[in-house]
Amino acid sequence: MTTEADLNVKAEADIDIKGAGVPPLAPQAAPPDEAAAAKPSYGALLVVLAGLFITNLDFFIVNVAIPSLQTNMHATAAEIQLIAVTFTIGLSALLITGGRLGDIYGRRRVYSIGVLLFTLASLACGIAQNMGELIIARGIQGAAAALVIPQVLGILTTTYSGKHRAVAFNAYGIALGAAAVFGQLIGGLLIKADVFGMDWRTIFLINVPIGAIVLALTPKLVPESKSEGRTGLDLVGVLLVTAGLTAVVLPLVIGREEGWPAWTWLCMAAAVPLLAAFWFCQRRLAASAKSPLVSPSLFRDRAFGVGSVTILVYFSVMASFFLVLALYLQQGHGASALESGLLFVPLGLGFFVASAMAPKFAAKLGRQALALGALVVAAGDIAFAQTASQLGTTGSVGWCIPAMVVCGFGMGLVVAPLTSLVLEGVATEHAAAASGVFSTGQEMGNALGIAIIGVVFFDQVGEHPSAQGYTDGFGFSLYVQAGICVLVAVLVQFLPRKAEKA
Repeated sequence: MTTEADLNVKAEADIDIKGAGVPPLAPQAAPPDEAAAAKPSYGALLVVLAGLFITNLDFFIVNVAIPSLQTNMHATAAEIQLIAVTFTIGLSALLITGGRLGDIYGRRRVYSIGVLLFTLASLACGIAQNMGELIIARGIQGAAAALVIPQVLGILTTTYSGKHRAVAFNAYGIALGAAAVFGQLIGGLLIKADVFGMDWRTIFLINVPIGAIVLALTPKLVPESKSEGRTGLDLVGVLLVTAGLTAVVLPLVIGREEGWPAWTWLCMAAAVPLLAAFWFCQRRLAASAKSPLVSPSLFRDRAFGVGSVTILVYFSVMASFFLVLALYLQQGHGASALESGLLFVPLGLGFFVASAMAPKFAAKLGRQALALGALVVAAGDIAFAQTASQLGTTGSVGWCIPAMVVCGFGMGLVVAPLTSLVLEGVATEHAAAASGVFSTGQEMGNALGIAIIGVVFFDQVGEHPSAQGYTDGFGFSLYVQAGICVLVAVLVQFLPRKAEKA
């Protein structure tokens, strides 16, 4: 151990050497472990982003399979709806719990368990013999994804630091956006390929080899981490937050299809006391030095508190945009799933170009990079709405490509740096739990956006759908989404000024 006397002797020796004109000794190379910390391997990043990509992809890709399910499995409208509902509820309701499990039992361990369950559930979806089996497997898929997704940000937070963490968070945003942007295209290509005559089953079975590879590489490349100090799982909190989030998500997802019956409003009303009781329990546990499911101290960081609201609002635009765009292309212009998927490519190109540029924008503009991106999306939405109106139902959708590129570019400016700006102040011991809250905001935003924009869109379509009705609904929805993007730009201004310069 180096003592204070030793340090004084060394300091005097350095002074004597410099005074005599003798150059100081060259600094010794950093120990191997320090060198590794300075330049960490990005193998862990690739492995966890693979899990993130396939779990988020399955939220979007299943829409492509609806026509095939109706034809080959004789699926009813209610069964088609349940395929989406069971996955969304399993995912949204358990994300916070999944994050806390990672903090307690180890993020790599819980990530591996989640990937294993997701892979097995995907296999069950792919070999399902009837709609009942498929719906149950989809629910398990959603619950498994809730174990995977929070661990990704938790692992990145504890594995990387400084500029390497910024790179990792940027890659996280790109993977998240790519799953949404290219979900339609990937699904269309898989169904069109019809490998071994499996048709819609390929969109689920493709997860099996990817999941197996991720499981094999995780223990080799991903370091284990968990929360330090006293930990425990708040079972009362688990029950309250699961019931509360389910009470919000369930009516949002299926309320419009059911005509908003009384039970949907009662369900959402019940969510208020359930979530209030959850928050009261979390504060009480934190005050008694116990382990809450979500530490109230997370929201003392203004970046995290404001950022969580911003995430919810912004992702309400993302999910609903892809929904109404797919309906516009397929129902308004008669494009197939593959053709409409190919039309997503220009949007994806704009997204990836902006994602590559986003770190520089964030370094110069900080939080204003998010505001700029949101306003670019709003401008693209308005241009897209104007173009669709001029084209009607017979014009070439190729004229929409410039507006699609603009929309994709704006999305890339927002999604890529958003994670870093929101989570930069979160303590590592709360990494996975914070990731659970972050991801819950995203999924709640998806459900909220589809519910709100769905009402706007189908109100314009009317009771007797037509190509012109879908076109009118699409244009009107884009104006509403543009307004929400402006709201995002306003919310960003409440992020702390320390985010002004990244």
